[in-house]
Amino acid sequence: MSLLNALETEAQPQVIASGGLKRRRHVLDLDDFSRQEILEVLESAEGMSEVLHRDIKKVPALRGRVVVTLFYEASTRTRMSFEEAGKILSADVINMSASGSSAEKGESLLNTGLTIQAMGVDTIVIRHPHSGAPYLLAQHLDKVGIINAGDGIHAHPTQALLDLYTVKEKLGRLEGLKVVIVGDVLHSRVARSNIWGFAKMGAQVVLCGPSTLLPLDMLRPSGVPANDEPLASVQVETNLDQALEGADVVMALRLQAERQNGGFLPSMREYIRRWQVTEARLGRSSPDVMIMHPGPMNEGIEISSTLAHGGRSVIERQVTNGVAIRMALLYHLSAGVGA
Repeated sequence: MSLLNALETEAQPQVIASGGLKRRRHVLDLDDFSRQEILEVLESAEGMSEVLHRDIKKVPALRGRVVVTLFYEASTRTRMSFEEAGKILSADVINMSASGSSAEKGESLLNTGLTIQAMGVDTIVIRHPHSGAPYLLAQHLDKVGIINAGDGIHAHPTQALLDLYTVKEKLGRLEGLKVVIVGDVLHSRVARSNIWGFAKMGAQVVLCGPSTLLPLDMLRPSGVPANDEPLASVQVETNLDQALEGADVVMALRLQAERQNGGFLPSMREYIRRWQVTEARLGRSSPDVMIMHPGPMNEGIEISSTLAHGGRSVIERQVTNGVAIRMALLYHLSAGVGA
């Protein structure tokens, strides 16, 4: 049975491709994803994208399933795309935030999770300001699938998967590409997950920005040797012009002032002068270079406005593809429940 045919039924969700996704209950980061699992998600997203292009964007695949989005941080793209993804698949989606919940009365994250599980929920999508929060729930909740929608400065796996999908959709491949990630890597959970994803798929990853915002020692989890593959191939460059030489993909990152406590930059003017991604600087890159940004953007700081909205930009496409990727993950995790 093809994926699209399976989506049209209300039977127990099934994984069409053979591989490890059927056994996966949680999506916490890409460090424990195999290359094959990543490919399965990307292939499934192609089918989900076809559903998104229909006049009536609705299939009964997850009817009767309940998804809770539990967000302790503000979000537009991630939260809305998970909600849309669940509803297109006919799941019942319940949105929760710390504001207005028992968290304001001092209830712990674990007790909140146990309460949600006791209500018979199938999947919790969590965003939390503390790194490791989704892992805590995954460790203690045995009847609920957990999807990490961003935890502190640690990881954002669904963003990385949609970025991989967007690049493969546009350029036809991932292996052998040069991907330059520019900006505040230190505080970027998006960068960390993208490093794992692109490196595992055979791309050359180059990190660029002020040396104070390039924490190479923090990119590897505890216990992983410095020469471990695929992270051993990650390069660091503080000179943006040199980093952009021959680049196929350039991803600008937002300066995350809310996570900084000062002392990382001499001045904003200096950052703009040395590390803003502009049309003029792209002359060193591949003629077909694509421009990405995980959002939200600070136009005129990490990226010029003309470039952000120009023909090379796939930023809006990233948002669209986010729905397809999250549909694929919700479907696959539902297939793995109880496996």
